[in-house]
Amino acid sequence: MSGGLAFWTVIVVVGGLTYVSRLSFIALFARWRMPAPVTRALRFVPAAMLTAIVVPGVALGGGLGDPALVREKIAAALVAALVAWRTRSVAATMVAGMAALWLIQWLLRLATP
Repeated sequence: MSGGLAFWTVIVVVGGLTYVSRLSFIALFARWRMPAPVTRALRFVPAAMLTAIVVPGVALGGGLGDPALVREKIAAALVAALVAWRTRSVAATMVAGMAALWLIQWLLRLATP
């Protein structure tokens, strides 16, 4: 089997398996009611996914390992967390977090000779 044919075979098979696995859950839960513990647990999936995406970027500094950048991002993330806790507004949280990051970076640039 040539390399191109093998590549496209893998793409089609994996795509088909992904489609069937997702379709099975849709078809299964269209006929039966989801158990209450599963329904309660699924409410936490968006928060868990967002945490899994955001925390490495904040805590690791984008993989650069620059301690100053990590400190700036953690400070801005704490401001954003405080705004999220107080307002429960996604837009206010994003605006406050970005504004805090930009303000901290600007203040640190002024402070460095």
